[in-house]
Amino acid sequence: MIILGIETSCDDTGVCLYSSSGGILSNIVSSQVKLHAQWGGVYPDLAAREHTKNLIPVLDRALEEGGKNLSDIDAIAVTVAPGLIVSLVIGISAAKTLSLVTGKPLVPVHHIEAHIFAIFIEREVEFPFIALVVSGGHTELYLIKGFEQYMYLGGTLDDAAGEAYDKVARMLGLGYPGGPVIDKLAKEGKEVIKFPRPMLNDKGKNRFNFSFSGLKSAVMRELEKGKYSKEDIAASFQEAVVDVLVGKTTDAVKEFGVKNVVVAGGVSANSRLREKFTEVSLSEGYTVHFPPLYLCTDNAAMVAYTGYRRLKESGRTIGFDFEGKARLRMDRFVELLRK
Repeated sequence: MIILGIETSCDDTGVCLYSSSGGILSNIVSSQVKLHAQWGGVYPDLAAREHTKNLIPVLDRALEEGGKNLSDIDAIAVTVAPGLIVSLVIGISAAKTLSLVTGKPLVPVHHIEAHIFAIFIEREVEFPFIALVVSGGHTELYLIKGFEQYMYLGGTLDDAAGEAYDKVARMLGLGYPGGPVIDKLAKEGKEVIKFPRPMLNDKGKNRFNFSFSGLKSAVMRELEKGKYSKEDIAASFQEAVVDVLVGKTTDAVKEFGVKNVVVAGGVSANSRLREKFTEVSLSEGYTVHFPPLYLCTDNAAMVAYTGYRRLKESGRTIGFDFEGKARLRMDRFVELLRK
């Protein structure tokens, strides 16, 4: 079975050919990072314009590198939620058109779901497991009991972790995106400031929720004092974020008695996050799984694989009347498909 995957949820235009027998045949991503750098973040209208311009060339290249024609594919998987709606509709419209032209089924994929199951492209993870998805737009915790069996535990109440990185990087004058540059700068500094760990020890309704807005404000206050170097502020900020992410995930592991954790999304590429998770998982007796770096950021391989899995395990497809959703939780997405 060969699945064509399309990903346009934010600013990366991705197309992939995935084979159930041969794995990834091609995985093409056109990045818009340089275009959005001047805005300090993704500018939606510009992202949509670039998707419109780039999608066909990316599709052509994916088919060429995969050595296939449209007639060879068995289904079309596309990200339908969540994301920037002006970006989502470009990919969805293209997928619907290809489905109409080829007569192949259209398989819906949730962006968070695709990030989580990206790990399965390279290795199996035993169910149930805790999934932490951390990126520029999302910070969410789920209990994954099986494919399409998702229990939402919590998420961010304000800034996502990656968004906090971007904003702190802007405060420090480091440019965009903030995650990689702060990760690099932090290696040259020390944790000289004990920043707050928001809601880390909360055992009430916010036990598995996150909040990084207050941490961002604390960084601003320290910057205004002009006492510490950028390197030390970066290291101190990153240590606080990592402590919260690892701490809450480990708490979920203990609560639900699982043995595996999957960490996914763009921030899962962070070196300190990987290091800390590895340390804590060894001491707490669970195994942590990270996708390879090329599958951490947005890509169509994760969409194609998840679409393949959906078609194989549940056979769920959508019609041309299905519309993209800017906001839709992963567990509710599955409920919507079952109606």
